[in-house]
Amino acid sequence: MSQIEQAEKSQEVYRVAMELYQQNPDWVTFFREVLGIDGIVRKAYADQDAMTEFEKTNEYIEIQQMVAKLRERNGVAIQDDSEPTRVITVRMPKSLHEALRAEAHDRHTSMNKLCISKLLQMIDEQLVPQEV
Repeated sequence: MSQIEQAEKSQEVYRVAMELYQQNPDWVTFFREVLGIDGIVRKAYADQDAMTEFEKTNEYIEIQQMVAKLRERNGVAIQDDSEPTRVITVRMPKSLHEALRAEAHDRHTSMNKLCISKLLQMIDEQLVPQEV
């Protein structure tokens, strides 16, 4: 795929995301429809290499900012049967937990909101340890 075709594809994904954003959905709905497993981004960029390249674009950054703005604007999503909540347990050192708790306090937010914010952020693949 040429650079022009890639740029057009990312602009089309952004356009669709912007149309949904302008409808002011709750952030969970926006995330599900745009960045979720069956969202427009995953459909447009089915393989990991293509997704990694898209994550480097301004369009992806703008979509991430839309999620952040909706989270700020709408707060907690309205719970319905279409998107139940799940709980995960993460083992971490006490020092990391304390640092997260202090950061949440400094940012005047909850641990839950801080952790969700961190989970929504793109991470460099080189920073994730590989399972052996």
